[in-house]
Amino acid sequence: MKPNENHPLAGTRILVGRARHQAGSLSASLRSLGAAVIEIPFIEIRKPESYQPLDSALKNIKSYDWLILTSANGVEAMWERLDKLKLDFGKLREGHKFTRAAMDAKQRPVAAARNLHIAAIGPATKKAIERRCVKVDVVPKEYVAESVVRSLHRRVKAKRVLLVRAKVARDVIPNELRKAGAHVDVVEAYETVVPESSRRRLRKALANPRRRPHVVTFTSSSTVRNFVDLLGPRGAADLAGVSMASIGPVTSSTLRDLGLRVDIAAKEFTIPGLIEAIVHGVESTS
Repeated sequence: MKPNENHPLAGTRILVGRARHQAGSLSASLRSLGAAVIEIPFIEIRKPESYQPLDSALKNIKSYDWLILTSANGVEAMWERLDKLKLDFGKLREGHKFTRAAMDAKQRPVAAARNLHIAAIGPATKKAIERRCVKVDVVPKEYVAESVVRSLHRRVKAKRVLLVRAKVARDVIPNELRKAGAHVDVVEAYETVVPESSRRRLRKALANPRRRPHVVTFTSSSTVRNFVDLLGPRGAADLAGVSMASIGPVTSSTLRDLGLRVDIAAKEFTIPGLIEAIVHGVESTS
């Protein structure tokens, strides 16, 4: 099948490296545009070594003024712990408790505990929170840590902030909010590791002319670092003619720092924005 208006990615092989449980939506969208998708996860989500810091924070959630969540993975991990601990997320402003019945009834998102405001780093994180029928108060204009800080720095002086995130992450948010006068607690909800089973699969795909991808997608700095680890010592030598597609500026910076090109960069730092950039990039080179 040749590229056309409905299938602009026909004939294009695209490697999706998202975690296995998250690859579906990106892969499905690319396939609907005609792409041949290769799924080899560059990242695996694991439980932290200890849930004690997260559990302690959740048990004392009412003592915080702000909750910041930086990924859908963080949202999933946090609510799993709430369920495990048999904790409601807090009293709602209307005086009712958050219940599974409210979620099943598809009620409009409502505010959480009276004094707790919630910030999500982007639309995917916001959507994951609102699926729990909880209102998100702040989503920054750009879906990066620096924009979260700009959105909150005037609102957090002398406030208590809980940041729920991965084990390894940039410290822009806690450092800058502390400078703005906030008391910030950072707790790990999950960690990301290199999936060893992907090492052989990746090298085999790159070595096979019939499977070799035209485009590799990167949706976080972790996917970039793990990709380089999976490649091994030959590194960029195996990537001649393969385009690197980045979801945003932080991911792009990591690509460059590790000696890789940024051939395609999303203007909107979301999965739809990445897909749009890939379509434009493929069309411009065809």
